[in-house]
Amino acid sequence: MEIKKVSIIGLGALGILFGNHFAKRMPKEDVRIIADRDRIQKYKSEHVYCNGEPCDFYYVTPEEPCEPADILIFTVKYEGLHEAIRAVDHHVGKDTIILSALNGITSEGIIGQVYGMDKILYSVAQGMDAVKVGNKLTYDHMGMLCYGDQTPGMISDKVKRVAAFFDKINLPYEIDTNMNRRLWGKFMLNVGVNQTVAVYKSNYGEIQREGEARETMIAAMREVMTLSEYEGVNLTEADLKYWLSVLATLSPEGKPSMAQDLEAQRFSEVALFAGAVLEMGEKHRVPTPVNRKLYDTIKMIENGY
Repeated sequence: MEIKKVSIIGLGALGILFGNHFAKRMPKEDVRIIADRDRIQKYKSEHVYCNGEPCDFYYVTPEEPCEPADILIFTVKYEGLHEAIRAVDHHVGKDTIILSALNGITSEGIIGQVYGMDKILYSVAQGMDAVKVGNKLTYDHMGMLCYGDQTPGMISDKVKRVAAFFDKINLPYEIDTNMNRRLWGKFMLNVGVNQTVAVYKSNYGEIQREGEARETMIAAMREVMTLSEYEGVNLTEADLKYWLSVLATLSPEGKPSMAQDLEAQRFSEVALFAGAVLEMGEKHRVPTPVNRKLYDTIKMIENGY
């Protein structure tokens, strides 16, 4: 079955990045951006820009009846996930494939509880250095979408259908046959990068070079590596080296979403990162002092808004 209709919920950095790519290569009404009426009015009046160009998006409200999506992509922030799950109801049919580009390692399970884990392919967006300020997104590197089946070693018909679609629209991707490890690896990277750049009020360049910030980042990542052994994932030094190589490709002037959130005095996703690490540390009685310090510092910054 050929993939023809895409629905996206969440016009943050990744929503704009993917939505703009799809919209330029598909019939306009086949790429639906789901948003409530107030948001749609704002998007239409102020426009949404990607690398200086206005995006020509087709918007639909959650209430509008429509043909189910062949692919449904979640690109919301974690705090908006439950509302987003309710909002996409008309877009989910029996053959809909769901991809979640959210940070962390829990969103797939939460979505799957409502719509069925059989509809979900695990996915990780990586290698992009997108920065969103207001309604404007800029990036140098688009990165890629890594995805695959929940069961290690499998390449299902769903995975092949998505690959054929991505080939058709020239979206960079990689199929991974051990997506749980990939999810944990990206989680390890986010725990280190997002929080460190936010706390040091810097950018990717600060953690790409030797120094205190990079040492803090790697120490936070190593705490995730230790916990992964207790969770049966067993990340290794090779995984750490791989994700540091991904970091090295990003524009030094770019910065992750958490740093952008704190600069704009928005509340961050620290609960997904250090919060999750601290919770697992308590569960397994493993000390996580670096993530404790990062968590406390970010909470202190947020409490000062």
